[in-house]
Amino acid sequence: MKVALVGFGTVGSSVAKVLQALQLPGLELTHVYNRRIARKKASLEARFVPTGVVWTEDIEDVLNSDAEIVVELIGGLEPAGDWITRALASGKSVVTANKQLIAYRGTELLALAAERGVQLLHGAAVAGGVPVIPGMLQGLGGDEVTRISGILNGTCNYILSRMEAGDGYAGVLADAQALGYAEVDPSADVDGYDARAKLCILARIGMHAELNPDEVSTQTIASVDAVDFAYAKELNCTIRQVSRVEVDGNGVHARVGPMLVPRISPLAWSHGTQNMVVVKGRFNGDVVFSGHGAGGDATAVAVISDLLAVSQGCTNVKLPVTPKKVNGDLVAPHYLRFIVDDKPGIVSAIAGALAEVGANIDSLLQRPGYPKHRLAFVVTTEPSLTSVIERAVESIAKLDCMLERPLCLQILVVDDKDEETA
Repeated sequence: MKVALVGFGTVGSSVAKVLQALQLPGLELTHVYNRRIARKKASLEARFVPTGVVWTEDIEDVLNSDAEIVVELIGGLEPAGDWITRALASGKSVVTANKQLIAYRGTELLALAAERGVQLLHGAAVAGGVPVIPGMLQGLGGDEVTRISGILNGTCNYILSRMEAGDGYAGVLADAQALGYAEVDPSADVDGYDARAKLCILARIGMHAELNPDEVSTQTIASVDAVDFAYAKELNCTIRQVSRVEVDGNGVHARVGPMLVPRISPLAWSHGTQNMVVVKGRFNGDVVFSGHGAGGDATAVAVISDLLAVSQGCTNVKLPVTPKKVNGDLVAPHYLRFIVDDKPGIVSAIAGALAEVGANIDSLLQRPGYPKHRLAFVVTTEPSLTSVIERAVESIAKLDCMLERPLCLQILVVDDKDEETA
């Protein structure tokens, strides 16, 4: 089958490299599209592109070509959405790593592919080279998935892992940008939007629930400081950006943000740019997917696996998907960190604010060594709705002694032996 690459950046050039290295039968690269194509054609990565491939900066050369599979690797909602729609409508299969597009329009585009008798595969859209999407589609389709918890953003995992080792946020973010892990504008990663899109894709696949990404609560990791890792260690935890969706009798709960993660949880074991997904099934218990979630080569492996699936006529398990409203309000213990100008009565005022909303303190931690005029201490609460704790935080933040807005993080609960030993 003839393959056209749309996008010759980090992932696209890696796809060309791996295709050349493997020499897979039944796949032939025929077109490469990119803006400013002369620069790409003159790059070192171009040596992996076979002689005779058509290089173009006009997308019409791809959409009107005899290529049977279009590999879309430019990302974003547009123009990628229009190009994929046109490719599918004209009878071309599409392989993509575009998590935002699949999160927002995946069901619509999959329906178009089915109508035209072609395929739309997106195994590279979540967790890079970790086969979580095909694993869930093919391996867990026979179970009822009740919860998905994951570390879905390699950039945040790299930043928080480095901070756990003692580095500061600003310096680590700069390093991540220099290494190409984070963009100049890192908000998609650090504020949770990238992971949110991936979580919605997993919810559709594993729970057959269509979620609106804009309804999923997110919390930035930018407010996490070195002191939080020190206190997390005292609680036998670390801090990770956790993406979590679960279903119960009250509907679907979903949230992305930094959480305290007990060290007995598999999610605490993931370091650097690794991704990890823990899928809890009603009958099968917990299944863990883990591996490199970022980088050109790892993502290229997922892209080429999808290319092979299309070329060999493989089909996925198809189950009905139902739109679901999302509630980000979960019952959990909470970690509250305060930076104060120390005065008598502060703890009493905090306890009073929590009691007023019906929340109870579980523990209070105060490490020595902080100056009285900028004292950092922590309160953990017994399990409560996040909305309840946030109401108390709003009240506490108005106290004269508060030098910063209190940091409020959920604490992940490891609630069964399956997750402890997975």
